[in-house]
Amino acid sequence: MRVFNFAAGPATLPLSVLEQASREMTDWQGSGMSVMEVSHRSKPFIALAEQAERDLRELMGIPSNYKVLFLQGGATGQFTAIPLNLTAPGAVVDYLNTGAWSKKALGEATRYCKVNVVADEAGSHYSTVPAADSWQVSAEATYVHYTPNETIGGVEFDYVPNTGAVPLVADMSSTILSRPIDVSRFGLIYAGAQKNIGPSGLVLVIVREDLLGRARADTPPIWDYAVMAKEGSMLNTPPTFGIYIAALVFQWLKREGGLAAIGERNGRKARLLYDFIDASGYYKSPVARNARSWMNVPFTIPNPALEKTFCSEALAAGLANLEGHRSVGGMRASIYNAMPLQGVEALVAFMRDFQQRHG
Repeated sequence: MRVFNFAAGPATLPLSVLEQASREMTDWQGSGMSVMEVSHRSKPFIALAEQAERDLRELMGIPSNYKVLFLQGGATGQFTAIPLNLTAPGAVVDYLNTGAWSKKALGEATRYCKVNVVADEAGSHYSTVPAADSWQVSAEATYVHYTPNETIGGVEFDYVPNTGAVPLVADMSSTILSRPIDVSRFGLIYAGAQKNIGPSGLVLVIVREDLLGRARADTPPIWDYAVMAKEGSMLNTPPTFGIYIAALVFQWLKREGGLAAIGERNGRKARLLYDFIDASGYYKSPVARNARSWMNVPFTIPNPALEKTFCSEALAAGLANLEGHRSVGGMRASIYNAMPLQGVEALVAFMRDFQQRHG
């Protein structure tokens, strides 16, 4: 029996996508082979990859002066690739520190350039985001990096930073494809696939063309955006199964009405869960109201000793992976695109029952 999977990643995927992949697992497009057995240089797979890019461009409204790359190494690999591609030794870069992932990103960047932390929410225990007027871009900054959604803490920016002529770089792993965005406001967007795109191992990079060709001389070709763009993301064997699933997810999103429709649905799911938490008098959100994530909803109960009971009883009720991250505890419900409204309704019903029995 399928459960409602609230994992932060690898996360739930659309059931129809999984069912199509299951049907095609041993015979893709009449080839008598799995897509995992087909050469990435074959015409059918190249056509698949090209269609995936077209669908993504349509969904996100990606301008023609941006390259779309399907790479490996996850978002963590991009913590290194970004400074290697966009800076020279000794360059200054600006980072906003709003949680565990932005902290890791800026920590890696310090290996290659001078990092200026223009806003730091460590003092708030990463429970909010800096006000838009509380920080400013450094005069010498090569780029500005931020994490729109911190998966672990459930903190999300309610605005896109205005960095003027300085390229804005965003780790959108938890928010990509969750609603419409204006890609032209960013110099570079990157996202691990395992939340709203497909299986882990694939990472998406959307980079403005004028930022290509700046890689340091010692940048490995596999991390060089210009090289990978020239090779159509196929300098080496790409993660073919990940690209295949991503292609199916993009098609699913189009059938669901695109990002405007999925954004409305995601907003309803988040409001339902947060409204219940706030009205319950039992559950608490540790995140400031103006910084609450649509995708990752952490919450606590008065007696932490009951957290394991909550999660085990939830699993028995068909609600899986509600444990909070090991570094913060509590509970966390990740409600990505593929989580249906019915899943959130089932979670709220369980939470209400748990409160009645234990509150």
